[in-house]
Amino acid sequence: MPRHSQLNRIKKTQLDITRLSLGTAPLGGLFTSVKEDDSDELITTALDAGINYFDTAPLYGNGRAEQRLGRILKNTDKPFVISTKVGRVLNKTQSAENEMGDSAKGLAWFADANLDLEPVLDYSGDGVKRSINESLERLGLDHIDIALIHDAEDHTEQAINETFPVLAELRAQGIIKAIGIGMNLCAPSMKIMRETDLDVALIAGRYTLLDQEAQDELFPLAIKMNVSITSAGVYNSGVLANPNPGSFFNYVPAPEEIINRARKIGAFLKERGISLTAAALQFPLRHPAVTTVLTGARNKTELLSNVVDFDSQIPESIWEELEAAGLIAQLKI
Repeated sequence: MPRHSQLNRIKKTQLDITRLSLGTAPLGGLFTSVKEDDSDELITTALDAGINYFDTAPLYGNGRAEQRLGRILKNTDKPFVISTKVGRVLNKTQSAENEMGDSAKGLAWFADANLDLEPVLDYSGDGVKRSINESLERLGLDHIDIALIHDAEDHTEQAINETFPVLAELRAQGIIKAIGIGMNLCAPSMKIMRETDLDVALIAGRYTLLDQEAQDELFPLAIKMNVSITSAGVYNSGVLANPNPGSFFNYVPAPEEIINRARKIGAFLKERGISLTAAALQFPLRHPAVTTVLTGARNKTELLSNVVDFDSQIPESIWEELEAAGLIAQLKI
């Protein structure tokens, strides 16, 4: 079986997910618009390729990504596991920018955003229930497998004391099968992990060729607490896919120093016959905490390119050479 379609169990659950999974932020038009036909073809191609895990969120295009994903999944006979997120609700548009600044951010990031709705941060119990119910409506599905607490870096206490208890109740009732977080920073992620009973931690951008922070404390804690890691943001918003001026790093334009670092790693790999994108995709698999690598794609061509990169062979010696050259931190297990 190709590496991309091999299954890993999410610990503490009965959910088996593929080692390569599909994130749907691009289907909300992240940075660039995506055509409906391309979206449909992308999801169908992923299913046909044996990819079974799909992640989405209300924020992605103000519901657009959920609608596009659900349109295909509700009509497929192939097995799938789906996660969406809580922490934002979508209100009818009242103004150009709500008090949290989320609406303006959403419009700036997502070219295909539904302009009739605006995302508002809401980690309350009632907000969680509303978010789950409205996601089910947009998806057109009768279940959500995994509910992730989204972007709670500045709201950890509320996530622990209000959001998680409601999700735990839904999990006990069988309405959802697993609870996780979807975050970008290690310290607040670890705080929530320590003080709740998570199944999954989706960590974006913190275990990549440019940033190995997650292996210092977060991954050891996840292993100790039996939490499965979804490694996302492996291109650090794009600079590891195209390290040139105009590329993004952690959702903002990449600084010159980051571009130069990415180019240096790419040149080192090219000398050894390895592409930068293949190394970026496969790098998280080195750590035993990682269950799946979550990548976005805008169309069928990008997805199939990711599959080829993910399935290509990179000898362990390449990683060791990168370590010896000081281009990546030494693996810590």
